[in-house]
Order: sequence, then structure tokens, then C-alpha cells
Amino acid sequence: MASLSWPEALLRNGTIKGFSCVPECYTANGEDYRGQQNQTSLHNGLQCLYWNETLQHPYNSVKFPNGERGLGPHNYCRNPDGDVGPWCYVADNEDGVYWKYCQITTCEMPGNFGCFKDNGDPPTLTGSTETSNRLTIPGCISYCRAQRYKLAGMEAGYACFCGDHLDYSLHEEMPSTECNHVCFGDHTQPCGGDGRILIFDTRVGSCGGNYTSPSAVLYSPDFPDHYQPGRACYWTIQVPGAEAILFDFALFDVADRTDMVEMLDGYTNQVVARFDAGNPPRDTTNISADFVILYFYSDRAEQARGFAVQYQALPRPGHGPLDHEEEEEEEEEDTSAADPEQESESTTERSNASLSGRSNQVVYVITSTPGEVDRNIPAWTMYAMAALLTLVVIATVAKFLLHMAERSSSYPDLAVAETCAQNTASDPWVILYRPSTISLFKKKLKSHQSDLSPLVKH
Repeated sequence: MASLSWPEALLRNGTIKGFSCVPECYTANGEDYRGQQNQTSLHNGLQCLYWNETLQHPYNSVKFPNGERGLGPHNYCRNPDGDVGPWCYVADNEDGVYWKYCQITTCEMPGNFGCFKDNGDPPTLTGSTETSNRLTIPGCISYCRAQRYKLAGMEAGYACFCGDHLDYSLHEEMPSTECNHVCFGDHTQPCGGDGRILIFDTRVGSCGGNYTSPSAVLYSPDFPDHYQPGRACYWTIQVPGAEAILFDFALFDVADRTDMVEMLDGYTNQVVARFDAGNPPRDTTNISADFVILYFYSDRAEQARGFAVQYQALPRPGHGPLDHEEEEEEEEEDTSAADPEQESESTTERSNASLSGRSNQVVYVITSTPGEVDRNIPAWTMYAMAALLTLVVIATVAKFLLHMAERSSSYPDLAVAETCAQNTASDPWVILYRPSTISLFKKKLKSHQSDLSPLVKH
């Protein structure tokens, strides 16, 4: 089987069913997972214990009585301690195990393409590589994005691989629990495993971008890590033919009232909605426009996880399906501030079903600005510029020589004159100036007290 291109491989199972199909968790480690899986795996998994019955363990609903960290009188998988994935306590006394990770195959953030087996020959991703004992998911994604790659993969906790294509016939998809080796730079994040590579879309965690597809997911900068202080990022969402654009925040966690997300009318720059720690989004936000600017700002104080928001454009009555054009774009480097008026590149995204039908994925197809200006300069223009440059050089040289001759016209004293008279080998140069003509020739001064100036006009 021939190697599939990056978009083709992600599109092979079709698109997501609709806007209501929102993944149960968005972060890489499932810390905010609030699903209802209550066994370690869906098939023959161990049954989870109720959190209100685990009083002998550190995490229970008595210690967290108000639903903190997702705990309560239930036995659903949770990640209350910021581990690499959701887990639960189990009663497996034979092996002496009192907790296990949960294999939650549906809990994958869009942009996380899953865990794959790395055979090494050929490698799963064939682009640039680097190793670091400070590796994190955002660090690897940023590295590959700076190298203009579409995919970033983490393996064994310290290795980062980049690439554009993945041959699914050579690299088998593995359970997500086999990629739970902690990142050396952040023990709350999974960075693959031994011979297992966890692959992400490099658009995850970028600061700003342009979107024209009818549906996509946007993440705060540095996601899934906490956003950095002093961020100012713009995302433009412009869907021609849309009557309105719906925004649904699956994750919203900002530090204070200063850190905020604003939605602006793209044509008037008027603020339509504003969310912060004191005013979080509670329902779907409906903006009656086909052009919206999403703005995120963080101050230089506290940090938090940020946001994940999915948008869906609604077509105008009688307009028909919105355009799903796929184009190619030159990827832009992550910046601390992105100005939508100055960006000449745009990103078209499409939400798709998981490669194995287990999660929602996002395809980011890169597109370049159409109608690039022809910068070829006619030959006659080049010759004219060369001639003009030559004249400028000649005039500059002439001015310099005139200046030097004028400085040498001052009368020498008697001692200097006698020395000059005795030294015939150092005859002065005299410049005769005529309009449009400059002549240089060697000439002896007639008299030390001569009133003649070296500049002789005729």
C-alpha cells in the first residue's frame, strides 16, 4: 500500500457528524475528563471503585466534597492528580494493584492523532529530530512548527520527531495507554513510550491564525501547556456564505479578570462578547456574522490552562452547503502577537472523524494568498538604473576632486614655497574647470605670490 498523504490519511473515515459531536476531553492528559467510563477498558476491563468509598486512599469525595477535580459519589474515570491520563481505583488484590489507567479511546483532543508503533526502519516521521531532557508537548510542537512541518511526534519522553506524512500501512496504531511515558520536561504530560510515538498536529497551541472552513477547533497559545504571560493573539474566522457562527467552549480556564477572550465583528472591530474569570462562557455563543475575530490577551501575572473552542458556521437560507475548499498554505511561525490585517497567509481547517473512528480530528490544510504580484523588472529599467548610478558616481568623484583642489589653493608660506621650488618631483596637480568638462594636468606654479587660483574659469 502506497504511503498516504497527510490530509488523505486523515480524511479516509469521513468528517464529524455535527457540531454537537464534541469530544469528552481536550487536554492531552484528560485532566478535565468528565465522561462516564467506569472501567479500565471498555472490553474486559476492571471495574472502578466509587470515589466516596476510597477513604483509605488520597483521593476520595470526602476529601473533595464539592466535586473538585471531578470526584463525587460515582466510579467514573478521572485524573484528579494531574497524571498522564484518567485513572481509577480498582479492587485487584491478587496483583497488589489498587489503581489503573483507563483506556478512554474516545477522549482525544482534536489535533492529537494518536499513538503509533515506531519500527525505526523506516521511522514513523522522517523530518527533523531532536532530543532533550526537558521535552514537553508544546516544546516539540513549536520546534516542528518552526521547521514548517505539519506533524510532531514525541517518543520515550525525550525524543521529538517532525514530518509531513505517516504511512499507516507500516505503522500500526496502538492503545493510548502505551504512549503514557511522562515527558522529561513535564511529568504531567504524556510523551510517547518505548517504540511508541504520540503524534500531534503542529497547529495546536499556536498564537493566532486565519480560518475559513465551516467548522474547526481553536486552542489557546502554548496548549496543552499553560499559556505564557504577555500573550496577545488574534484568530480570524471568515466563512463566506455564513449567516452566523456558533462558538462552543469545551474548555475555559483563565487566571483572573485581566486575562480574557473577546469576539469582535470582523468588519467593524466592535466587541460582541467578552469572557474572563468572572464572566466565563456558559452557553453557546451565537454571532450573526460571517467574519469574526477571536482575541486572547494574558497579562504578566498568573497563568492557566487556557481555552479550547469549537466553532460552526451556519449557512444562509437558500445558500446551500458552505464551501469546503482545500487549499495549500505556507505555515506561519508562532508569535506572541498576530495581527489579522498584516497576515498574508491563511489556514483552512476541517474537522474529521478519527482514523479509527474513535475520536474527532482536525485537518489543517495550508494555503497561500492568491494573486501574488509579479515582481519581474523590465530590462530597460535595469539599464536606466545602471546609467543613473554611473552618473551619480561620476558626479560624486568630480565633487570630491574639486573639493580637494580648493583646499590646496591656499597660499603656502615662504618656507614651504622654497621647499616646493626646490622639489620639482612633487609638482602640484591643477584642475581646469570648464562647463561640462573637467581636465586634470600637471602644471608648475609660476610664482609663489601668484594671484592665479588653481580653479581657472574661461
